[in-house]
Amino acid sequence: MIDVRNLSLEFGEGDKRNQVLFDVNFSVQPGEIYGLVGESGSGKTTVLKCLAGLFTHWQGELAINGQPLDHRINQQRCRLVQMVFQDPYGSLHPRHTIGDILEEPLQIHSIPDRDRRINSLLDKVGLNRAFRDRYPHQLSGGQRQRVAIARALILEPQVLLLDEPTSALDVSVQAEILNLLAELHQESKLTYLMVTHDLGVIAHLCQKVAVMQYGKILETLTVDELVSGGAKTDYTQMLVSASQQYSREMAREVAAY
Repeated sequence: MIDVRNLSLEFGEGDKRNQVLFDVNFSVQPGEIYGLVGESGSGKTTVLKCLAGLFTHWQGELAINGQPLDHRINQQRCRLVQMVFQDPYGSLHPRHTIGDILEEPLQIHSIPDRDRRINSLLDKVGLNRAFRDRYPHQLSGGQRQRVAIARALILEPQVLLLDEPTSALDVSVQAEILNLLAELHQESKLTYLMVTHDLGVIAHLCQKVAVMQYGKILETLTVDELVSGGAKTDYTQMLVSASQQYSREMAREVAAY
């Protein structure tokens, strides 16, 4: 469903040129939940932004459902893939009601039967129809992320790009959102590409994971291999150890790696 081949990306020119992705390669099968994990700055979210069309000057080959992606965003691409951002408050227009936020993509794509679609999707993400008249600041963090998920699903895409969708939420709400994503995945037969720092989230939701560092993929393994200690690189083994127990020595070791 998702094919990434030799993806490279750099910013700046001349002496200020900075390469952030180096020949990234991976494939995600239809219906699979695939994780990208690594430290901050490893390039995880950058990969998602290339697939979503937010960065357009990448080099390499990107394809979704066998359709090559151009170096520009268009309506067909938006119908194929959507992104859920880390900060639900920052990704929702503060002066638009929830109804307006969900209706806007339908208007852009000239999709009819908008009221039914919006009401049905609000029900699906666990919000009642009264939320249509509310503004983002009137919602809790978990409710805002449910709206962000609904907006991503309103065009019925085949792929969702999830950029740490629970990291900005309270711990008590994180499990609710993860369970909602799991339910939507089963109901709609979606394909997920999820970025996260949390190996617990990977183990809970994903089937396969790629470990990134410094803009490169170090290794790819199944979640069963990850959980059972099958990681081959020292860096992945260190991430697993850090997720299982915290100590000042371990934190210093990870920071210096």
